[in-house]
Amino acid sequence: MTAGIALVFLAAGGIGWPVKFPATTQEAASADAPQAEAKHEAPGHIELSEDQVREAGITFAQAGGGMLKRHFLAPGSLIPDADHIGRVSVRVLATVTELRKRLGDVVEKGEIVAAIESREVADAKSEYLAARLTNDLQQTLYARQKTLVETRIVSENEFLRTRLSANDAQIKLDGARQKLFALGLSDGEIADLPNQPPESLRTQFLRAPISGRVSERRVDLGGLIGREGQESELYVIVNLDDIWVDLAVSPEDISAVREGVSVKIRAIGTEDEASAGVIFVSPLLDRETRNARVIATMPNKDHRWKPGTFVTAEVPLSGARSSVMVPKKAIQTIKGTPTVFVRDADGFEARSVRTGREDDDDIEIVAGLAAGETIAVQNTFTLKAEVEKDEAEHGHD
Repeated sequence: MTAGIALVFLAAGGIGWPVKFPATTQEAASADAPQAEAKHEAPGHIELSEDQVREAGITFAQAGGGMLKRHFLAPGSLIPDADHIGRVSVRVLATVTELRKRLGDVVEKGEIVAAIESREVADAKSEYLAARLTNDLQQTLYARQKTLVETRIVSENEFLRTRLSANDAQIKLDGARQKLFALGLSDGEIADLPNQPPESLRTQFLRAPISGRVSERRVDLGGLIGREGQESELYVIVNLDDIWVDLAVSPEDISAVREGVSVKIRAIGTEDEASAGVIFVSPLLDRETRNARVIATMPNKDHRWKPGTFVTAEVPLSGARSSVMVPKKAIQTIKGTPTVFVRDADGFEARSVRTGREDDDDIEIVAGLAAGETIAVQNTFTLKAEVEKDEAEHGHD
């Protein structure tokens, strides 16, 4: 043993001390590891040039505070505006002699749409014409007596009787004219009666009360109308330039609905969308459904919204203030964690955040992001793919 130790020291003296043994493979790998890690980007960082960002279609926005817009949904249907429905009707027993409009025809306010014949109309016109002649005669006599009484040719008592007769004739004429107004005749038609032939006295023309389209025709030519148990309406005219939205709102939500608020209307099964203004909130609940009725109105100049269409209304609630909020499309989920991509000098930092309340478009950031920081908004899925690719490569190494 002594001889062996001596041989070792003799060899060391020849090659130098201390003796350096070759490093093991594991030690070599450990020595090179720091140098290899320095060549990789920090985990969760994506380095992109300005040209790469532009080509990827990535856009930016600053995180900031704002109001989250909350809402609830209410079902409903479209109905004609009650202020834009007109009915062509009669007030006497009559026979339909002419129908000038068909279903779907466009009519203007005051346009003649039908004609009827009625004995009551003939009697009313005759009464007016007789009252008109009597009144003209009495007014002429009164004017003459007024001149004569001033010259004392007639007595004052005779003049007073003449004046009384003139006033009485005027009252009867006014009453006959009002009766014709009640039957639907216009000022022009009444004034033209003395020029009409006697056989036309039984005829009355019916006019459209509003402009619109004929939605219903309820009688046939030659039909008898105007008495109890018989139809009194000839046409229903609807103007769809404005339309109502009839909504059913639950008792839990009705307290949040106010007249004047704007609601978003979407047609069920289509892409149609429009805004409507609430004009009526019922103070009563329906006995059967226990819902409250809410009416909103919206313009419909192109008539693309049809009565009877089922719709859903998005009714806004009072907003909730948030210190930091971002668009929902700026959020990507990486390993089950909400993540935003914060812009820095070299590219983007994938930063985990904690979210809070949200609405249709935005979401509140409770932790992980400060107001004023710039984040990627559009096409963030591209950045998510880069992060996951980089993590996969690191995991493989």
